[in-house]
Amino acid sequence: MERIPECPGSKTPLLQPHGSRKWKARKGRREKGGPGRRVQSVGREMRERRRRMRKENINRSSSIPGGGSRTFHPRNVHEAMGFKKGLVPPRRLPAKISQNESFLAWIRRVLWERLCSRTTQLLIDASIVALSLAIAYWIRFEGDIPEPDKNKLLSLLPYVVLLRILANYLLGVYSLVWRYVSLSDIPIMLKPIGACSLIFLSLRLFLPPDYAQYKLPLSVISVEFLLVFLGFLGARVLRRILYERASRRVAGGCEKRVLLVGAGLGGIMAVREVERNRGLGLKIVGFVDDNQKKVNTVIAGIKVLGTTANLEQLVHRLAIEEVIITIALASRKDIRRIVKICEAVPVKVKIIPGLYEILSGSVSVSKFREVRIEDLLGRDVVEFDNEAPEVQERFSGKRILITGAGGSIGSELCRQILRLHPQELILLDKDENSLFEIDAELRGLALCQITAVIADIRDQSHLKDIFQRHLPQVIFHAAAYKHVPLMELNPAEAILNNVIGTKHLVDLVDPYAVETFVMLSTDKAVNPANIMGASKRLAEMIVQTKALGSKTRLSCVRFGNVLGSRGSVVPIFQKQIAKGGPVTVTHPEVTRYFMTIPEAVYLVIQAGSLGRSGEIFILDMGEPVRIVDLAKDLIHLSGLKVGEDIDIEFIGLRPGEKLHEELLIGGEAKATKFKKIFIESPTKIETQKLQEAIQELRQAAELNDPVKIYTILDTWFNGNLRRIGSSEWPLKSGEVVVPESTGVRP
Repeated sequence: MERIPECPGSKTPLLQPHGSRKWKARKGRREKGGPGRRVQSVGREMRERRRRMRKENINRSSSIPGGGSRTFHPRNVHEAMGFKKGLVPPRRLPAKISQNESFLAWIRRVLWERLCSRTTQLLIDASIVALSLAIAYWIRFEGDIPEPDKNKLLSLLPYVVLLRILANYLLGVYSLVWRYVSLSDIPIMLKPIGACSLIFLSLRLFLPPDYAQYKLPLSVISVEFLLVFLGFLGARVLRRILYERASRRVAGGCEKRVLLVGAGLGGIMAVREVERNRGLGLKIVGFVDDNQKKVNTVIAGIKVLGTTANLEQLVHRLAIEEVIITIALASRKDIRRIVKICEAVPVKVKIIPGLYEILSGSVSVSKFREVRIEDLLGRDVVEFDNEAPEVQERFSGKRILITGAGGSIGSELCRQILRLHPQELILLDKDENSLFEIDAELRGLALCQITAVIADIRDQSHLKDIFQRHLPQVIFHAAAYKHVPLMELNPAEAILNNVIGTKHLVDLVDPYAVETFVMLSTDKAVNPANIMGASKRLAEMIVQTKALGSKTRLSCVRFGNVLGSRGSVVPIFQKQIAKGGPVTVTHPEVTRYFMTIPEAVYLVIQAGSLGRSGEIFILDMGEPVRIVDLAKDLIHLSGLKVGEDIDIEFIGLRPGEKLHEELLIGGEAKATKFKKIFIESPTKIETQKLQEAIQELRQAAELNDPVKIYTILDTWFNGNLRRIGSSEWPLKSGEVVVPESTGVRP
């Protein structure tokens, strides 16, 4: 026999008022083994319970603890919850004192909740209006109001209050949240106040003398206007102050004491964000700014305590736990100087995002981040402006093909070009995983047609098919092998991909009416000392010679290393630091040029808009950076010390590496309209000899003959590969002698 389930905590079964007769009839049939008969009555107990439920006006539906939703008598639930039999809990429980709350704090909280209600706001405004009108009359009559005017005041008071409250409601004053009121809300508050005062003034000037009882004195109108404005604004400001104090009191025990470096626009934005968002858990103790005129002034409610020269003593005296750099357009030099001071204290240091990111809405000013290696490069911030007429004219509304779209540079090219609103973006790469990732990312934006193509630029027939189907108008050629040690060991692959692949693309620009072709090159192409650099220099020559008789605008853009790309030095150092070291550096004096990926791509796009006839554009890479200094900076940013926590080990130059890279072949460059882009002076290229050398290199690469490849390249570049490079020269065809120490080091 089935049992009726019981409510937890009660011995009474869960009775079912709806359909209970059918349930009992079925129960009877089951017990008797026959059809049974319909039960005509549910019994006296059930009728009494129903009567009691109607009398108490209690809902019949609730949820059984631990089970699904059922219909049952609510008294069982109340008993299970601990209420006395027959006692129904109220619909809304009064505010209770929490476990860690004093009686006075409870009284303050209850009063605060009542104060925040909309009705209370209306009553406060009404009181302000009434008090303002009374004070205006008192001032008008110097404290001795005549009886007739006192009667007029009392008779007009309800109408004045009602009119002002109605105006506030109609003109949106009550849509403002009191605890977030600011100076920008003053015009909204002034509209209803001024409108009502104009009404009072109109009645004063245009009503006939018979309606003198409805006229307010001019002095009363003007004084009442001023008092009402100050009262409304003061009430809301006081509400905000009390709210912020209450928020600080709640989070007071957990707030981190911070010092802001920079009392300019970035600092003011940071202060406002911290005040709005108490969840950040920060308490701003003060500003530090190198502008002596700001010292001891108060900005955004925060005092400027001194300059960065006082930073160390301020940190110790004020028990600062964190320093935040809030200079909106801080130079890398200033950031490095501040970071070194903080490291010496020591105290944790963070920085606000760049002003460009904040204003574009891509990140909030409250997203204080750790100082990254990009901030210490010694390069000034590039101001991004994709609205330049040349850039828009050259790329907007065009079909754009990007080779190597899945790589670090190629994927960033895709992102930035997408903002220029092309007609179609064709992504070409032979790595399906990288291509899938960037394709999925861009399709989520859905700003134009995105086409992902898996192809190898060494396959000329496949490239022809792609050009026939998509007819690209602009090509950014970013596909290339870039790792120097690997290309030293695989010269045939470097030639087939970097040289022959570029030639395949260049040969197709005229038959398919391509308007613009931009090839991304490297500083290793200057006086090349390795296979990779030599292959990229030959690719540059191919582009330059093709531009001589082509209607297509072909150009190359040459720049140095980019930070954060796959296989670059920074990720390798970071992995070594994470493992506990040592950090391996090839030579104490080795230097390299560095640039961030977004900055490099932005300048590439700008340079591409300038290309006319085979120019090689040089990007301003700033000053070269010593790799050992870069390693030390990364160790310090990780909170570790060189020599104590992490060691730096020098392992010697790898095959094909130089101590210092160059950007110019001839040593001269001309400026362009973009201040960080220059044009290399043209060098003479013998086209016929170049074509013969490329044909010989193709044959040698297809036969995988490294000796012949080395011989051709060394002859073409006047022995540079043997004189400057550090790789061992191959002895005979098909055999390359490589020391055990060569290869990619971890």
